[in-house]
Order: sequence, then structure tokens, then C-alpha cells
Amino acid sequence: MTRFRANLLLLVTAVIWGSTFTVQQLAMEHIGPMLYTGARFLLGALVVLPFAVWQARKLSAAQSWRLDRGDLIGLAVTGTALFAGALLQQIGIKYTTVANAGFLTALYVPLTPIIALVALRQFPHWAVWPAAIGCTAGAYVLSGGDVTAISAGDLWVIAGSLFWAIHVLMVGYMARRTRAPFVVAAAQFTVCAIWGVTWGVATEPVSFEILRDAFPYTVYAGVFSIGIGFTLQVIAQQHTPGPDAAIILSSETVFAAMAGMIFLGEVLSTAGYMGCAMILAGVLAVELLPIALPKRVLR
Repeated sequence: MTRFRANLLLLVTAVIWGSTFTVQQLAMEHIGPMLYTGARFLLGALVVLPFAVWQARKLSAAQSWRLDRGDLIGLAVTGTALFAGALLQQIGIKYTTVANAGFLTALYVPLTPIIALVALRQFPHWAVWPAAIGCTAGAYVLSGGDVTAISAGDLWVIAGSLFWAIHVLMVGYMARRTRAPFVVAAAQFTVCAIWGVTWGVATEPVSFEILRDAFPYTVYAGVFSIGIGFTLQVIAQQHTPGPDAAIILSSETVFAAMAGMIFLGEVLSTAGYMGCAMILAGVLAVELLPIALPKRVLR
């Protein structure tokens, strides 16, 4: 797969994720955040499982492929980071707007190259840094630019952005290490589901009525956001570096705002539209500048 096609898959993922913010907020009217997180990832795991089994058998037959202890630990860490990011975001969505949740999640954009540089000694193309700053500034402008107005829900989402950054880097690493993106997807979804369902059943109300009322939102998030969206991310990140992927995925904030406007009646101000434009400019910069100026790499 070419990097251009991989980046297109990441953009499709961003569209799916952006639309799911609205669904996640509506789900909070019927079910607790931990149980909902576990249920949608369980459904996502079931969607991807047949493909994971097929891929594992194909690799095993052709290359004597198998997962070693390091792979299993890495998949557990990836799934745990995914659960932490998803849960903190889900709790935050309950107490803030879809637009705010979408844009504050974008803070993982500057965190991703910083963590990659410090922890992994990965030097991204120089375009990543101004693009990350532009995306973060765009998120700030779009959310209103008032730091004092940050709510408790906003703080939950901000905390989750750290784990999203870790997850983006882990997904790329595990996809390249195992050469089995469907296996990585199914494994991380299963880990996340175990955390969510176990914790949710122990601490939140559970009944047939709760599960029934939340069912449509669970199906949408489980099939599209988890089963399709996160799997496309794993496939694409075999060919796109983590910091670059984070920039492209940050466009989900724009699609989240659009979905909030269409389905929840949320309104964007002129500054909000400016913030959207800044984020999209960052996405285009990280896509086009490495092609136009391939030799200018940060060292």
C-alpha cells in the first residue's frame, strides 16, 4: 500500500470517528460510560475476529508466524491505552459539548511527536511540528479560546488525549512488529472490552432496559467506529508514521463539529470555522510538505 492510500484510509477513519462523538453523547442518556465503552469494543472485537483468525492462519501457513511473549505484552499495553483514552473521553463527553470533546481530543496531536521523540528517538519530518501547533491552535480557537471556561468534562477529555497519543504510537509499532493488522485490532479491542465490561458491571447499573435503550448507539459505535474505524487505523499505520497519522486523524474534530451541528443543533461561531480551517491546513501540510520537500528532515 502506498503512503497516499494509507493517509486516505486515515482520513476515512477520521470521518467515522468524528460522527461517532454525537452517538457517544446520546448514549450517555441511557448507559454508564464504562459499560458503554466495554460493550462497543466487545462488538468491535466480534466484527474483526473472523478477519483476525483468517490472517493468523494465513501467516502461520506461509511463514510459521506466531505471537511471542513480547507481542502479547505489547498488545495488552496497546489495548489498555485504548481503554484509558476511550473511557476518559466518554466520561468527558457526558459533561461537555460534542464540539469541545472533539477539539480537546486533538491535543494528542502535539503530544504524539513529542512522545515519539523523547521515548522512541523517532525524528519526524519538520512539517509535523508546525502542523501540530496549527492543529492545537485551531482546536483552541474552535472551542472558543476561553481557558477559564474549561469544564470538568473538558478536563476528562484532555486527560484522555495523553493516552490517545500513546495509543497512536503503539498501534503503529505493533502493526509493523506483528505484520498482522487484523490480529492487532482484534486483540486491542478484546483487552479494552474486558476492562470496560468488568469495571462497568462492578460499578454501574446494569439491566435489560439499559442495554436495550443503548443498543442502537452501541451497534453504531461498535461496528463503524471500532470494527471499521480502528481497524483501518491499524492497517494504515503500517505505512504512515505515528506523528503524521496523528495530524491526519485530528481532522476528526472538524467532522465532530459538523455532526454536532447537523444532529444536535450545536452552532459554530466565526472563530469556530477559523479553527476548522486551521486544523485542515495542518492536515494538508503534513500530507503535502513531505512530498514537496522530502529532504528537509529534523535532525
